[in-house]
Amino acid sequence: MKNFKTIFLSLLITTLFAACSDDDAVIPPPDPTPSDAELLLESIREDGGTPFDVDNPALTFTAAQNVFLPSVLGIDFRIDRSVVPAGPTARFPMFKGWETTPNGPRELYYVITEASDRDTARELGVIFAPRMADAIGSGGEQNATWTDDGRLVFEGSVDFSPKRSLVPGGADGLLFGFPPAQVNPGAIADEAWSSYVVLPSGVVINAQPVANSTGIHDRIPNPEGNGPEQEDDLNNPNFAPDQASVVMQLLDGWQDGRPYYFHIVTDTSDPAPATIELGVFAPRLAQLPTFGLFPGGSMLPFSPTANGRTVDTDGNGVQGLNAASLSDRQVQDPTNTFPIDPRDERYAPMWDAHITEFTVPEEERPILKSFDQINELLAEGILIPFRGNANPSPLANSLSDLLTATGAIINCPVITQPDASVIGTQIGSPRNN
Repeated sequence: MKNFKTIFLSLLITTLFAACSDDDAVIPPPDPTPSDAELLLESIREDGGTPFDVDNPALTFTAAQNVFLPSVLGIDFRIDRSVVPAGPTARFPMFKGWETTPNGPRELYYVITEASDRDTARELGVIFAPRMADAIGSGGEQNATWTDDGRLVFEGSVDFSPKRSLVPGGADGLLFGFPPAQVNPGAIADEAWSSYVVLPSGVVINAQPVANSTGIHDRIPNPEGNGPEQEDDLNNPNFAPDQASVVMQLLDGWQDGRPYYFHIVTDTSDPAPATIELGVFAPRLAQLPTFGLFPGGSMLPFSPTANGRTVDTDGNGVQGLNAASLSDRQVQDPTNTFPIDPRDERYAPMWDAHITEFTVPEEERPILKSFDQINELLAEGILIPFRGNANPSPLANSLSDLLTATGAIINCPVITQPDASVIGTQIGSPRNN
């Protein structure tokens, strides 16, 4: 019996020792390399801002506010332009990095709204958009590298100095105002710039430029009103490098029959929408895959209309690229129609424009509120694909077999789609301090 106890204890000790040895062998040492999100968040802290903390966010949003971007610092849901000339706005964390120019590196400020990796998106407080990864290898993306102090260096650059101007088009049958007779975007990217940025880790982020030494993005509202006087003024308080934040105008839209599909427009592949929607003309985006197809590729179709309603007759507003082309800066946006929201993992922030055209007089044109409605009106002939669309026939598209694509890509991340009860309120700090 004594020998049995001795043998048993020996076996037990050996087993425990072996288990401990195995555990020691499989537990890796801590990784000293910070993640992409950690580097980016630390840069916010260094620049005087408050980095997003997934475990203790600065703001908690209600279901009625329905905010898709947890890291946003504040939203002004007021839409009465007699009170707020710029309309609804949001305040975003702003990152500082470097862009590459012929004269050497130049500081660039940018915002991030999506990431293709779930963990990175969660840590940054941005939208998880896995389909962005399909851009890799297309030629429509750009690569970025890290500096020794954790700042991103981009391959391309943006010139914010041009002055935006637009001459509306004349009458052509039922078309008036759109297409414009002349467009000059307020910002132009070089051929290397894309907001789909591939990090050294392989993660794709949507990094959208908002300012550098040449000026600021036209979607940063003028605090004095709705005029263009300060569109490139680096002293605009809505651009605050010392607080690592920036305020940008939100555009409205319709999705699934609901209004207040608030989003921003940052850059586009075509000079016309860049001018109409106050974005950056970034020609490299045209190389993203693939026009007119969904699902598949890194883009998602949406539907502006060329000749929507220019007079509000029922309280649903006006709509159309024509209405936006005929309006002054910062006064009227197209209020386009969108198929899904960012809770759907088929979502992507690069939208592939499928423009429609009404065949009936303006007083008979409804407000387009959903893709189902658009498909019904296309089948009835009340709508047709816009005659200026690049693709003459529809491509394989699970959202519509009747729409055709223009060939224009617009980067417009969706920020929030609140209930009507939220309109007129504010949350967080919508303005810089």
